[in-house]
Amino acid sequence: MHDARSGDDITHSVLTQIIFEEEAKGQNLLPIAFLRQIIRLYGDPMQAFVPGYLDLSMETFTKNEDEMRRRIAHAFGGGQEVVEHLARQNMAVFERAMQMFTPHMVEELPPPPPAPTPSAGDLSELKSEIDEMRRQLAELSQRK
Repeated sequence: MHDARSGDDITHSVLTQIIFEEEAKGQNLLPIAFLRQIIRLYGDPMQAFVPGYLDLSMETFTKNEDEMRRRIAHAFGGGQEVVEHLARQNMAVFERAMQMFTPHMVEELPPPPPAPTPSAGDLSELKSEIDEMRRQLAELSQRK
């Protein structure tokens, strides 16, 4: 997107404004702790690494999202609460990873809520899926 008068690229500003408006409507996708961490990274020497890290994280999440939903629904009978729990756990993992960038500035994060207890077969299947996702992440990080 380009400004009609100046010709400047305004894509970043427009997309940021859309996120701001959605958050203002109550569509809170970004947790407060995450937002604080992002703000603290401005001006930090690690700031240059964050965009690439976030891009890779979202690319991987998007690539695996549909497959994750399908497998979770199959393994746990389609319970939405399981998907929500996994999302909370993933966010907690992401926030802990962000601590690597600013360990001295990040508040103590609460532990993720306990997960529903799956059967042994479900655990085995989930472990193999996690191993596959780790392999894919390793491949993606080697390509960059």
